Amino acid sequence: MPATLSEGYAPGCIGRIAALHASYYARASGFGVEFEAKVATELSRFCLRCVPGRDGLWLARETEVEGSIVIDASHVEAEGAHLRWFITSDALRGQGVGRRLLAQAMDFCDARGYRKVFLWTFEGLDAARHLYEGHGFRLVDQREGTTWGRRVNEQRFERRTA
Repeated sequence: MPATLSEGYAPGCIGRIAALHASYYARASGFGVEFEAKVATELSRFCLRCVPGRDGLWLARETEVEGSIVIDASHVEAEGAHLRWFITSDALRGQGVGRRLLAQAMDFCDARGYRKVFLWTFEGLDAARHLYEGHGFRLVDQREGTTWGRRVNEQRFERRTA
């Protein structure tokens, strides 16, 4: 059965999204407790201040949460909408679920007239970069940083509409 997408908070999703990020990035990039704590803390804060209709949270589910994406538009006028916490589980990776989540989030932004959407990531996540560029994102900034808990080449991508 293909994963279903749902919008909005679901009990346990904060912990599950943090766990998906922590386990994947520990294996793939050597991130540790600093990264997991950052995801859990910032995602918790987002969920507490989320305004339906302005912000969006989508979950990919089978029996439990297997993927997520967030649009944080709390500073949309000054900075643009912030795409965050985009991930799918190992079980769903490569099945088009990430593409569906990203399309859902971009449709949401387009329907609200958000002229700029941005995200921060880091160099080396080629599959994700391919998805972002397929949805009109372009690399606009690149610099060395430690935001993720260890030194990486951070990248900012933006998608702008007329």
